[in-house]
Amino acid sequence: MKPVLVLLVSTAWTLTGAQYYYQGLMDYLENRLLAIEDRMQFWHDQSHRYHTELKDFKKLTAEAMDALSKEHSLLFKDLEGASVRVDRVEREMDFVETQTSPRACAKKADKVVEQGAWGLEESRGEEEEEEEEWEEVQSRLSDCVEILSGIRSVKILKRVGSPKGMWTRDPRSSKVYVFNGTSGDSVYQFNSVRDFSSSPGVSSSRQIRLPSDFSGPGSAIYNGFLYYIQQEAETDMQVVRYDLTSDFVTDIAMFPVESRAAVYGLNPETVADLAADDEGLWLLYAASDSEPNIHLAKMDPATLDIEQIWDTRCPREKAEAAFVICGTVYVVYNTRLASRSRVQCLFDVNDMVLSEEAPLLYFPRRYGAHASLKYNPEEKQLYAWDDGYQIIYRLTMKRKLLV
Repeated sequence: MKPVLVLLVSTAWTLTGAQYYYQGLMDYLENRLLAIEDRMQFWHDQSHRYHTELKDFKKLTAEAMDALSKEHSLLFKDLEGASVRVDRVEREMDFVETQTSPRACAKKADKVVEQGAWGLEESRGEEEEEEEEWEEVQSRLSDCVEILSGIRSVKILKRVGSPKGMWTRDPRSSKVYVFNGTSGDSVYQFNSVRDFSSSPGVSSSRQIRLPSDFSGPGSAIYNGFLYYIQQEAETDMQVVRYDLTSDFVTDIAMFPVESRAAVYGLNPETVADLAADDEGLWLLYAASDSEPNIHLAKMDPATLDIEQIWDTRCPREKAEAAFVICGTVYVVYNTRLASRSRVQCLFDVNDMVLSEEAPLLYFPRRYGAHASLKYNPEEKQLYAWDDGYQIIYRLTMKRKLLV
């Protein structure tokens, strides 16, 4: 009986210990679950707060973007208005410069005949007598007595080829010649300006293959002959006379210069520039790298002999091109960042241009800077190459004053 009692007491004790153990385990698990629930509630509150702040931020961002868009629209309208006003000012400047051109740098003559001496006389007989005297003096000094006074109109013909090149028309015919680029052995011939304007490119033209490469956009067409610059690495500068009718080189002349300096500071590809006018053939060149001025040579178009050389006193720096009219050199200047081209310096070989008669003439603002300017004495027009555009400037002239 006694062992049975001991067994019952031991069993009851064991059951009581297990009950306490499991109760403690349940309490622990319940506490852990409560802690997890608290953490989840905290995460939920934080997420809700972040979501609210994100919505507020999106709202503020949208309002700021709307304000920036409105400011951008207002600024764009202001810029458009400013562009219109700038264009209007440029047109007004072109008009004012055409009407009243300021001075340019020109060689002042030693002797000056006052302009009043060439005014109108009261009687018809005196007018005829004065005209006869004018013609007599004119024949002694020069066959051409015109000076550039302004640009009458501008015609943008088309855009074809490279940013730099040259095109011109033969003064003795209607044929047009295109030099695409600043070097090569191909010249493209069109029958007229209209044919060139209506052509899709240069493929429909007659292609002339030269026996040697031309160097720079400084070629010239004169009396059915092409004159171009040939310059090789180990030789001096050469002027080549090419017959466009027979497709044959008729003459080559060596032009001795001390260096390969470019004649225009803004167009280093132009090693020399040939020009033709009423008085013949001219060559603009740089005597050396250290020489700051542009030099001018009068050449015999038949033999390529050098007849006379002048220092024009027109600086090479910031020069982009030049042309010759009636023995007067007009040098066109610009800036490194292409702006409005302008004739700022001229030189007359006959000393017939007064400084107050020489206009500081501006070209209308177009695309970039002129790579070449070629004068046609028959039409009194300039054939220009401007950033790949072929442009015609129609000029207005007036008489020089005799000195």
